[in-house]
Amino acid sequence: MIYLEKNNEIMMKVDGFFNLKKDKEAIIEFQKEIDNKMFIFDDYIQRIKYLIQNDYYVDFFELYSKSDILKIKESIYSVNFEFQSFMAISKFYKDYSLKSNDKQKYLETYQDRIISVSLYLAQGDIGLAISMGLSMINQQYQPATPTFLNAGKARRGEMVSCFLLELDDTLNSIAFNIGTSMQLSKIGGGVALNLSKLRGKSETIKDVSHACKGIVPVMKLLEDSFSYADQMGQRKGAGAVYLNIFHWDVEDFLDTKKINSDEKSRIQTLSVALIISDKFFELAKENKQIALFAPLTVYKQYNKHMDDMDMDIMYDKLLENNKVQKKLINARQLLIKIAQTQFESGYPYIVYKSTANKFNPLKNIGDIKMSNLCTEIFQIQKTSIINNYGEEDEIGYDVSCNLGSLNIANTMKSKDIRNIVHTAVDALTCVSILSNVHNAPSISKANRDFHSIGLGAMNLHGFLAKNHINYESDEARDFVRTFFMIINYYSIEKSMLIAKEKNEKFKYFDKSEYASGVYFNKYLEEDFAPKTDIIKNIFKDISIPNINKWDKLKNEVMKNGLYHAYRLAIAPTQSISYIQNSTPSIAPIVDHIETRTYGNATTYYPMPYLSSDNFFFYKSAYNMDMKNVIDLVSEVQNHVDQGISTTLFATNNTTTRDLAKLYIYAWQKGLKSLYYTRTKNLTIENCMACSV
Repeated sequence: MIYLEKNNEIMMKVDGFFNLKKDKEAIIEFQKEIDNKMFIFDDYIQRIKYLIQNDYYVDFFELYSKSDILKIKESIYSVNFEFQSFMAISKFYKDYSLKSNDKQKYLETYQDRIISVSLYLAQGDIGLAISMGLSMINQQYQPATPTFLNAGKARRGEMVSCFLLELDDTLNSIAFNIGTSMQLSKIGGGVALNLSKLRGKSETIKDVSHACKGIVPVMKLLEDSFSYADQMGQRKGAGAVYLNIFHWDVEDFLDTKKINSDEKSRIQTLSVALIISDKFFELAKENKQIALFAPLTVYKQYNKHMDDMDMDIMYDKLLENNKVQKKLINARQLLIKIAQTQFESGYPYIVYKSTANKFNPLKNIGDIKMSNLCTEIFQIQKTSIINNYGEEDEIGYDVSCNLGSLNIANTMKSKDIRNIVHTAVDALTCVSILSNVHNAPSISKANRDFHSIGLGAMNLHGFLAKNHINYESDEARDFVRTFFMIINYYSIEKSMLIAKEKNEKFKYFDKSEYASGVYFNKYLEEDFAPKTDIIKNIFKDISIPNINKWDKLKNEVMKNGLYHAYRLAIAPTQSISYIQNSTPSIAPIVDHIETRTYGNATTYYPMPYLSSDNFFFYKSAYNMDMKNVIDLVSEVQNHVDQGISTTLFATNNTTTRDLAKLYIYAWQKGLKSLYYTRTKNLTIENCMACSV
């Protein structure tokens, strides 16, 4: 295939630099193949009719007139869009474009997919459809894969595909949530489950000692469930399990990811994550023992699960209670064990529970207990009580992830951040309204009551490199400090306007820190306008909300409410980053030219805007000081009501002690979570490539 040859020729340097024009030639060659395989229609209305009649599209004519559909078609096609990399065009047509049932013909261009998504989300509002479509075709806003892939299709999966579930300590609950996980996995959902309420190994069942097998067998059941319910083999099931660090089984939990673990206990495909309170770090700092509590004995003493307790307050009381069963290990040794496990497997993810709840604007309504597969979702949950057959269940609150991302470079280029954020919030709100996951009642209930969304961002490193700003610099931190304050402001403003228009606030709004005005205090005490000259110049033509504007917004929110309980969450972004020709999320890059292997074919993806002029501004994450990365994420986190998926990068020079220090540093800097730890052996060539 000539387009692969052209793409591979990127690596054949000319005058000492990558031959990037070959990537443009690869795009041209690939487009020829697309043109040959594209199903051709006489006109656009005929195309829409054919796709509806043959069960490819929903019936858009029930929502729009022919003139409306032609109007959005003309608007989207009038934009002179071109894919900016071979990776972008090949990723779209291979993974997103609608194909004929026999997979031999393409039925959608990039523009067509955007039109279908926009028409479906807008549900008859042609003005809104055009607004969303233009934001997507200009690559300012990008829905997450489930929405972009499925919206508008007659035969589709869900538009959200990430879910959080909480188990109660009953077999009813365990069985119900395993079944729910399989139903969600069947539709392409990734599911995270909190196992912290389950009794530990050797605890009693019906007062019979040593009867309980602990959490590891439940993990094995879940792993097999995700393997079985895998979207007919087209996409693997994905699951993660969370456990409180004070749980009796935490050592066994970590051991499931050891390479040399017994096969009966080893977990291969399930992700694992720890829920950590401030108390643990205090114990590690003081080099004290940590008590691991048997959860059932805690519940019997207090009629409350340990995972529902504030362990920063309750830890010492549980420690002193002789009727609560416990075992002691050294806190620092446990910290090192976590680091060792991450070096071996990349796991566990870490959630800083105390921090998440300290900055939870809904803390008077409920607690944040866990996160999702990518550790950016932080929303309140309430455990469901699953009763026996014939008895009504008590359905609580669980979580679905409704995500989309702004392309920072193109958003800044437009200079109209307000309009882009408002349109993005509209798009995500449409997904929330149109989503109803019947097989997960606690998720449907939460979506109905809270309308939570997760607007994120991508292409930070690309934007910084384009503007000759070092990722680790003061200027980079200054930029994100202002940019994400602006995003926060306009997302709140739009949520308030929707609440006002619909005359509907999210449930329990009056108990939130938005209603009391407490949430806005930091914006009334500090101006987040740029401080450095280079960032002041970047924002010179962009309106920046000041303290007076924040004060006005505070009063409007207290009067009119908010439609969304949660608004912002920065996911890692993967496929959609390629389509947008962007760097992933707000993370630093790994390579100047990323290498992806599919079967026997290798594809190269040059970083956006890459040139000999900005090469050294694209420093690899493996050559960065992770404290500098954490510092930048911390600045962003200050303006994000949920979380940020944050990966640590380690090399052969990194020790377990170094990694443990980074966990502590991230906690001190106010991060809510850490995602994977990725490791790489550096060579002299790697180091020289990123030296300045």
